[in-house]
Amino acid sequence: MARPRDTNKEDLPKVKVTKESLREVLLIFKYLKPYQGRFIAGLVFIGLSSGTVMAFPYLLKRLIDSAHGDLKGPFAYSPGTTALLMVGVLAVQMIFSFLRIYLFTYVGENAVADMRQDVYRKLITMPMNFFGQHRVGELSSRITADASQIQDAITGMLAEFLRGILTLVIGICLIMFISPKMTGLMLSVVPVIVVIALVFGRSIRSMSRKAQDQLAESNTVVQETLQGISNVKAFSNEWYEVARFKKNISGVVDMAVRNSLYRGLFVSFMLFSVFGAIVLVVWYGAGLMQAGKLSFGDLTAFVVYTAFVGGTMAGFAEIYSQLQKTLGATQRVRELLAEDEEDITVAQSTIDPANKLRGNVTFRNVRFSYPSRRDITVIKDLSLEAFTGQQIAIVGPSGAGKSTIVSLLLRFFDPESGDVLFDGRQASSIPLSQLRGQIALVPQDILLFGGTIFENIAYGRPDATMEEVVAAASKANAHEFISAFPEGYQTVVGERGMKLSGGQRQRIAIARAILKNPVILLLDEATSSLDSESEAQVQDALQYLMKGRTSFVIAHRLSTIRSADQIIVLEDGRVRESGTHTELINIEDGLYRNLNKLQMTES
Repeated sequence: MARPRDTNKEDLPKVKVTKESLREVLLIFKYLKPYQGRFIAGLVFIGLSSGTVMAFPYLLKRLIDSAHGDLKGPFAYSPGTTALLMVGVLAVQMIFSFLRIYLFTYVGENAVADMRQDVYRKLITMPMNFFGQHRVGELSSRITADASQIQDAITGMLAEFLRGILTLVIGICLIMFISPKMTGLMLSVVPVIVVIALVFGRSIRSMSRKAQDQLAESNTVVQETLQGISNVKAFSNEWYEVARFKKNISGVVDMAVRNSLYRGLFVSFMLFSVFGAIVLVVWYGAGLMQAGKLSFGDLTAFVVYTAFVGGTMAGFAEIYSQLQKTLGATQRVRELLAEDEEDITVAQSTIDPANKLRGNVTFRNVRFSYPSRRDITVIKDLSLEAFTGQQIAIVGPSGAGKSTIVSLLLRFFDPESGDVLFDGRQASSIPLSQLRGQIALVPQDILLFGGTIFENIAYGRPDATMEEVVAAASKANAHEFISAFPEGYQTVVGERGMKLSGGQRQRIAIARAILKNPVILLLDEATSSLDSESEAQVQDALQYLMKGRTSFVIAHRLSTIRSADQIIVLEDGRVRESGTHTELINIEDGLYRNLNKLQMTES
């Protein structure tokens, strides 16, 4: 099955070769600079390799002429000596080629590894708004497909281009030296072949692009169907999906067959043209031989050099196509590296005593709209206050702005107006890494990484020991079920933790938060999707986690937050009511009271 277009290096978008786009290539040289010694050595070996390759036809000419007795003078070696010289040239050329490939591969791999690190570092330091505007596949392709294309340009395309230029220049000079008349005849045919090849090539590329689009569309059908297989089977729509895929794949076949007609004509024409040109040149050369103006060795060398020149010229079309892809790749990488990032510390660091939080949090007249939806105000003139160690519950109907408060506390976004204060300090005055390092989030949908249970718990503090991880798991009521696994804490949880139940994932997330030992705790509907048994275990772990910490609890089940120090009831981005459970339940026609009645009725 083909990969999606945005991650397929073979189908990367191309850009026109212009002065502006060529400047993008300067990005590559920035990453080549640390390895410039090896890079320059690689360039030298390209020249030496090309020179020894081009010397071979000349030695072949001398070998043939010596066998016919056409060589005279002090350098008229015997056929055996000339053959040994040719073997020596081949051996030297082999060494040069090996060193060229090794050096360019070394430079390319290391330069692109540095680039990938910079791109990845840039990605993980981008603000949340950036990820809301870009697809994950699109972003990951900057590290994979685009970086690989740039790597190919360094290790292959650049070397082939330089070698092609040298081969072309040396080859044309040598065939001019052998026979100016035959060279003129050969070069007169080339422009016609090139023009026709360009016309055919443009049509073929256009059709290939359409075929790739069609294939990508059929691939999308497969992805959508497999991702939503439960819906497909629930609605008994297997027949519909089969028919949809058949329609798309039939379009791929039709496009491929039509493309093959053009490719067949193109290949047939090129074979006829190339071999026809060779026949024409050899026929003309044979006439010069009969006239005594050309030796058999000269004719052989001319034909070989002509093949080199022709092959090089044909290869430039592919190099040009690769150049377009490389320009597009460097352009996209440069655009990403030029984006504004968050001011965070990538290296692991301890909390500076000057930034140590006590746990007091204040929202003062906060107004906020998501950058992608400026026309919709999510938070409207919101004010609230939480003191050290308090449990603040936030409730309200869907869309009231509950989860947005969590995002503002973590500074995923900053308010349009108003203030978010920590211990009386503006949130923006506290370094992001220092702020987030003292806040822990336990969301509703737990994302576990595909490693082991130990690694997932230790994500809260990567330098934690096994004893500390086990202690955190015990406090989160997770040690018992973890120990029951044959591999214990080394059990691999699978992609997104799918090998574990919802309650197990939730308790691992709580253990992760306990290990982090945060000053402020954020619980975003942490038990809403659990069954009663799992909820009881998770709730018990959460009670331990919340002790002595300022906690913001977004709750769907109101029964879980009755003991909260303060309950904030949101509606349409505003604080509709606030107080303890007892105070709010006694408000006639109050929103909290109505929500509580509704849940009691449903239960």
